[in-house]
Amino acid sequence: MWLFNRKPKNRRFSRGHVLDVKLRSGQVRAQRLGWIWLALLVVSGTALGFFGLWRAGEWALNRLVYENQAFAIAQIDMQTDGVITPDQLRRWANVKLGDNLFTLDLARVKRDLEMQPLVSFVSVERILPRTLRIRVTEREAAVQVNVPRSNPHGSVEVLVFQVDPDGFVMLPLDARQRTTPANQTDDSLPVLAGLGLHELQPGRRLELPQVQAALRLVTEFAHSPMAGLVDLRRIDIGTAEVLVVTTGQGSEVTFGLQDLDRQLRRWAEIHNQAQQQNKALASLDLAVSNNIPVRWLQVSTGPVTAPKAPKTLRTKRKNV
Repeated sequence: MWLFNRKPKNRRFSRGHVLDVKLRSGQVRAQRLGWIWLALLVVSGTALGFFGLWRAGEWALNRLVYENQAFAIAQIDMQTDGVITPDQLRRWANVKLGDNLFTLDLARVKRDLEMQPLVSFVSVERILPRTLRIRVTEREAAVQVNVPRSNPHGSVEVLVFQVDPDGFVMLPLDARQRTTPANQTDDSLPVLAGLGLHELQPGRRLELPQVQAALRLVTEFAHSPMAGLVDLRRIDIGTAEVLVVTTGQGSEVTFGLQDLDRQLRRWAEIHNQAQQQNKALASLDLAVSNNIPVRWLQVSTGPVTAPKAPKTLRTKRKNV
């Protein structure tokens, strides 16, 4: 009987409670959507504001700096420690008057100049408001390499290369690219023999031990007791482990690759003894440590070529 005695539920109250819950849920969703839209508006407004400021700054930068004729290059202050003409250096740098000083890529100018085999080091700087300053350190030739080659006409031509004290290969500077005519400079360089054409690439460094030793010999010879007494005319690196030097006075001197300063001093001692005995050296082997082989030549039958003062190579960078 208990099934029939159950009290009826208050269906009106239950329906009203459900409607109230649904109403509050709708208000919460609407409030959340409002906050989301507000956040989107704030973010969009901020982004548009930054974009506007960026565009305004870009416009102002272009108008006031990059397109401003007040910063157009009016002077290219080009200086070098060698003999390359400033016009040639400007052409290599690809810089001209009127270029904007701030849009100019200084790293590109430096790179383009230092890619030239004749150039060792470059510094580039802006001098406001309208000056570009460029300082160039040139490579200086220590030896010359003559390589014979057959040309299409069937004859033989000689290609001339130059090598600086560090071993970098260069082509001789054209007379039109020089500030000083070649006939007014001392261009008589020792000839380095024993290299092939495939080894001589302008701008590349020769790493062969014989080449590096020959370059050290030329540098140290200029400061040795033998400087001014004889001329270095030819250095042959074709024989392994030694340098065979021919002088302008007709002597042939063999050097080892190491301890060149000591060998130059021994050469000077033997040369002085030869003069005291009225003799000249025909050949001398300094690569031998003891009992140095010497062959003498009577002065009366020897050459009378007067030695020239050796060319002193630069050792410091200038105008940099």
